[in-house]
Amino acid sequence: MHPLSPALHGAKSLVVVIAGLSWSTLSRVGFGWFAVLVAVFVLGATVLSVVSWWNTGYHVVGRELRVHEGLLWRRTRAIPLERLQAVEVVRPLLAQLTGLAELRLEVVGGGKTEAPLAYLSVAEATALRHRLLAVAGRAPATGRAPEAAAPPAAGAPPAPAPAGRRLHSVRNQDLLVSQLLTPQAFLLPFGLAFVVAQFLSEGSWSFIAVASTLTAMAGVLLQPVRRVLDDWSFRLDRDGDALRVRNGLLETRVQTVPLHRVQTVGVTWPLLWRMKGWLRLRLEVAGYSAAEPDDRNRPDRLLPVGDAPTAGLVVAEVLPGVRLAALPDTPPPRRARWLRPLSRARVGAGLDEQVFVARSGLLTRRLTLVPYARIQSVRVTQGPAQRRLRLATVHADTAGGSGAAAPDRDLAEAWELAAELTARSHAARRIDRGRPG
Repeated sequence: MHPLSPALHGAKSLVVVIAGLSWSTLSRVGFGWFAVLVAVFVLGATVLSVVSWWNTGYHVVGRELRVHEGLLWRRTRAIPLERLQAVEVVRPLLAQLTGLAELRLEVVGGGKTEAPLAYLSVAEATALRHRLLAVAGRAPATGRAPEAAAPPAAGAPPAPAPAGRRLHSVRNQDLLVSQLLTPQAFLLPFGLAFVVAQFLSEGSWSFIAVASTLTAMAGVLLQPVRRVLDDWSFRLDRDGDALRVRNGLLETRVQTVPLHRVQTVGVTWPLLWRMKGWLRLRLEVAGYSAAEPDDRNRPDRLLPVGDAPTAGLVVAEVLPGVRLAALPDTPPPRRARWLRPLSRARVGAGLDEQVFVARSGLLTRRLTLVPYARIQSVRVTQGPAQRRLRLATVHADTAGGSGAAAPDRDLAEAWELAAELTARSHAARRIDRGRPG
């Protein structure tokens, strides 16, 4: 690893130590002893980081990446590169300031991100990434990415962009406005007014009351602020048979999405976004760690915010032949209103030539597209109320776990839909197996 790796690990330990000791420790022992405790803990963490760095290394042997680590208990991890899905280049804030990066490996069937190599120089991390992907048989296409492609003309089917081309760049201004149009930001002025009114009525507040109020407000704003930081300078490129996603402000990420592992595409229209005609696109990708505690490690971002023509262009890249503006959709029968008195008109399903379409949502509208070749199983379920109304729900399950569902269909229609989904799924998988590569 890079010689500055222990310093970066030690800096992270400093933050953890100060937060762990807390202000209560400072008030009990005084500033002098508090500084001594912090220095001792940081020194110990730095020494451990140096020892760990000295005894950690990697090398590529044949079609394996071997990572060696440990002083008293030596451990060698062998990662078969034929199971490698992607190698992501991640640059946290401290790594950006020092010109370093870390590699995170995604392996098929892995329970979490494998063997993060932290830290390497940016040039070394990029070269190692290309080498690993080349050995794994997933070498990315070369060439510069041009400027963002223009949206297709109205009414024209979007055409896939050539390999190695820029698909879209999200404007940071649109990203900021989109997060201002969220319930958290929209209701924040009312929360501030309530806090000021409470303060004026009480006359004075204790430290605990002020701290708890500020903590609650920070918690409300955490999600939109995190989305802005995570999706800052979002860029989407087509790179051969994969999509390349680059995003992040304090922590930049370059993630690869293999198109053949996309399980579903989700389209979301938040309530306040619809006044500007905006929507959001998400992916479900097989082979990535669903149990990863940090959901930012999963490459589920496809379009943080954009208009319908741009979304149609992006969807056409992921699902060739699918036109987002011309998808079939039929609502449940009228008797389903007893189960969905408000949302029946917003629920629907349909069979496109390429994908299964499921629509839902009252305030926040959602559309899920499932390619037939990615359907793992089809289920028909009935609840007690559905049995009395002769209704059923059809589920199309995928390897990623969520899939899509068509709720409250007529019972006979539900069984016909399930049979058709099963037939189309088998046919699509036979076609996929017959394709070269």
